[in-house]
Amino acid sequence: MTPIDIIRPLLEEVLINEPMSRHTSFRIGGRVDILALPKTSTELINIRNTCKKNNIPLTVLGDGTNILVADEGIRGVVVLTNKMKAIDCKGERVTAQAGARLAAVAEAAAGASLKGLAFASGIPGTVGGAIYMNAGAYGFEIKDFCETVTLYIDGEIIVKSNEEMQFGYRKSFAQMAQMLILDATFKLTQGDSSQIREEMKDLNMKRRASQPLEYHSAGSFFKRPEGNYAGRLIEESGLKGFSIGDAQVSEKHAGFVINKGNATAKDVIALMEHVKKKVFNDSGVMLELEVRILG
Repeated sequence: MTPIDIIRPLLEEVLINEPMSRHTSFRIGGRVDILALPKTSTELINIRNTCKKNNIPLTVLGDGTNILVADEGIRGVVVLTNKMKAIDCKGERVTAQAGARLAAVAEAAAGASLKGLAFASGIPGTVGGAIYMNAGAYGFEIKDFCETVTLYIDGEIIVKSNEEMQFGYRKSFAQMAQMLILDATFKLTQGDSSQIREEMKDLNMKRRASQPLEYHSAGSFFKRPEGNYAGRLIEESGLKGFSIGDAQVSEKHAGFVINKGNATAKDVIALMEHVKKKVFNDSGVMLELEVRILG
């Protein structure tokens, strides 16, 4: 049996030889052999176990944000969890499946008059991705409100506490142990729904004013160096607006690399290497990627 024959019976939505450029926020990336779109944790676990049993390469993603896919694409199976999007509010807790978009979770919390997640309303991507890399913005991180995470590893579903998740700057236990994230529960506090939505509106206006949202990108391209900012170092090196092909250091925010229309992964990687080298030569700081390169 071929990998397609093995994977297709496991779920409803399977795309073959699919361009990843259609499924990433960068709008860059070659074809994946098999793109799987599970709707439940059971489907996700079945894909994981089947790929492992049959030695089929597997890559699990959320909504295709914060990644750069190679022009040559990805072999094996890629899973997008963005169909797993159930959200449940009970008391002061919000539980969301791994594929629920952060904006939807923040909106659900606001609707239940629960405050805490306003900062996350403008972060692109899903709960799973946010847990995986401990996403943050405006002085807050996911770890500040995450109470528990449901994970799958080695045939077992387990629940980890906030402390057990070992959250750090753009990292977590799930990332280090390569676990599947199934869902997460956030502990919030009671607030006024209209005030929470006003805070979300203000933060999103701030984001639109400072970030190049009119272009495709993968968000902040580099991690924040200790005691400094990647965007500041890049700008001080005179690289704001620097381009290779259609890949450009944003003129609005130097911490972003944007796709001006037809950028390739090769363009982005060449730009990245130039920026890292120039910043290191100028400041002695070696920038680290926040974006994951796949394929």
